[in-house]
Amino acid sequence: MAETASGAGGTSLEGERGKRPPPDGEPAAPASGVLDKLFGKRLLQVGRYLVSHKAWMKTVPTENCDVLMTFPDTTDDHTLLWLLNHIRVGIPELIVQVRHHRHTRAYAFFVTATYESLLRGADELGLRKAVKTEFGGGTRGFSCEEDFIYENVESELRFFTSQERQSIIRFWLQNLRAKQGEALHNVRFLEDQPIIPELAARGIIQQVFPVHEQRILNRLMKSWVQAVCENQPLDEICDYFGVKIAMYFAWLGFYTSAMVYPAVFGSVLYTFTEADQTSRDVSCVVFALFNVVWSTLFLEEWKRRGAELAYKWGTLDSPGEAVEEPRPQFRGVRRISPVTRAEEFYYPPWKRLLFQLLVSLPLCLTCLACVFLLMLGCFQLQELVLSVKGLPRLARFLPKVMLALLVSASAEGYKKLAVWLNDMENYRLESAYEKHLIIKVVLFQFVNSYLSLFYIGFYLKDMERLKELLIVLSLSQSLERQLWAVLVPLAALRFCLLLLSLRGLLLMARAKVLAGGEPSGLRRGGQRGYAGGLTPSRGCMWGTGRGGAGRRRRTRRRRRTKRRKTRRRKARRAASWTAGFG
Repeated sequence: MAETASGAGGTSLEGERGKRPPPDGEPAAPASGVLDKLFGKRLLQVGRYLVSHKAWMKTVPTENCDVLMTFPDTTDDHTLLWLLNHIRVGIPELIVQVRHHRHTRAYAFFVTATYESLLRGADELGLRKAVKTEFGGGTRGFSCEEDFIYENVESELRFFTSQERQSIIRFWLQNLRAKQGEALHNVRFLEDQPIIPELAARGIIQQVFPVHEQRILNRLMKSWVQAVCENQPLDEICDYFGVKIAMYFAWLGFYTSAMVYPAVFGSVLYTFTEADQTSRDVSCVVFALFNVVWSTLFLEEWKRRGAELAYKWGTLDSPGEAVEEPRPQFRGVRRISPVTRAEEFYYPPWKRLLFQLLVSLPLCLTCLACVFLLMLGCFQLQELVLSVKGLPRLARFLPKVMLALLVSASAEGYKKLAVWLNDMENYRLESAYEKHLIIKVVLFQFVNSYLSLFYIGFYLKDMERLKELLIVLSLSQSLERQLWAVLVPLAALRFCLLLLSLRGLLLMARAKVLAGGEPSGLRRGGQRGYAGGLTPSRGCMWGTGRGGAGRRRRTRRRRRTKRRKTRRRKARRAASWTAGFG
């Protein structure tokens, strides 16, 4: 279990709710002397051991933490002290606990805040909260001066959701700014430049992410994931994951429900369609007209549904950001801004345009041409397979399967290329970066995924081959999504747990050897040891004489026995824990 090393922000950690005291007898290792002087206490390392996958999965979650900030294992003390001091001075509302992981040798900042500080942060952020019915109802931006008009403001546990707490803390961390001339190692900051995003972009901060609450996840698992034929708990999703995630799943559920109508109508139409060509043509025209009407009604209905959810969740009339911060990855020459008269990075637009014309555009066109040539190659292979007599029916699908695999591989490779091109184009704002990345990816995905279908449907005009290719592409993409979204993360998690369990078993075995190994007292103070470090058998009698030497041997033997029992008791207690920060 990792212990608290610091409380930043001048707030005592004793008043935090649900703080767990360290177990008795837990081994601890001291940290460096510089950190000892700063914190006034030793940094305690992880003292947990792994025993099984189930013990790891059932570990107790870390409390008193909303946002976790991790650092690489090569981070020095000066970096930790510098950043911790800036957080303590710049954001006094935050409570920072420094913890050290024994096995990974990495440090982490466990960040949280008191309820009163979160209320002030909600006022700064303009967080919209529900108003009591007697004061008009609805939602409005939170104000500390009128906090009595908001629902559940008296309850510390019910007023803020975990997502709102994390959003406030993230807002503070993102707005921690440097002063003029400040630097950390080889990183030089501009005046008022955000510190955390810049350090994360440089790799000094490894990750900054919110921490899950297992209690809410279990409730969502029962009411959302495991529920069958029930409506999605959109309000709970919004409270826990935020408005963006909730709006996405709201649209996904609405779209899935709306697809029932064309599915039912198409099935009925297919059932009553006769086998002649005229009947098929009429059915296709009718189904096309139905899809036109259905898509129009679907879009209009979703506009109403989306506006309803936006009003309910308080984002319908939320103002946009007045000033967008530059990307931390944006690079350029230093200059004085002609507008704000402040120092800033400047990248000439002609350089970006030149790179787009000479590098980005040719590479994108080359990738599209390669995709087209690969598609033609698969079609030629398909013709070759069909010309061979006596092949099984399953062999007809091999070229289509190859085309589906090439489509997936090309999409993954081009996505990395698009990210690299976007990075090299060096956009100043995050919105511009995302816009151009979406243009590159969507253009390639459209050509990569649908060019073969257009080619077969409008050039070859082979409906049977088009149906087979649609089936193969749909099944392959569905299997790929399941593979990358479920199977690969699960396999990686199991593999990591296996490695951690093996390491824990080795540590347990070493602890048992230390607890019941050789009598170390016989090897100290110049006393005679055993050749090769061998331990005497259990039947050996040590110091059975009646003189002073015999009494000393018996005393040492009793002390060794007592120490062995203590070490065994600690090892059994440590075996019931799992390694980790929390």
